[in-house]
Amino acid sequence: EVQLVETEAGGSARLSCTISDSNFDDSEMAWYRQSPGNGCDVVSTITADGTTYYASSVKGRFAIFRDNAKNTVDLQMNDLKPEDAAGYYCAQVTLIDPCSSGQRTQVTVSP
Repeated sequence: EVQLVETEAGGSARLSCTISDSNFDDSEMAWYRQSPGNGCDVVSTITADGTTYYASSVKGRFAIFRDNAKNTVDLQMNDLKPEDAAGYYCAQVTLIDPCSSGQRTQVTVSP
């Protein structure tokens, strides 16, 4: 099932995913994105102890959060740009080919 998020340039959106894994607390998690004709790119990661990483294209605009009690990973996206439009995927960093095997949230950003 594909979830849809429609926004406008300059707007905000928050993506959330739940991972069914008993080792979630010890797992490094990531958000990826893929747009047509492009590869599966890392947007942001968060380690088990909360250390974060952001791709240069989203740094300062996006923030990643995790809730180990709920096994959730959220991506807060602010000041969205048309180039942020893509399919977004949440997965453990160890997952091979996350943009083919994860649940997709389709984000559109109108100018």
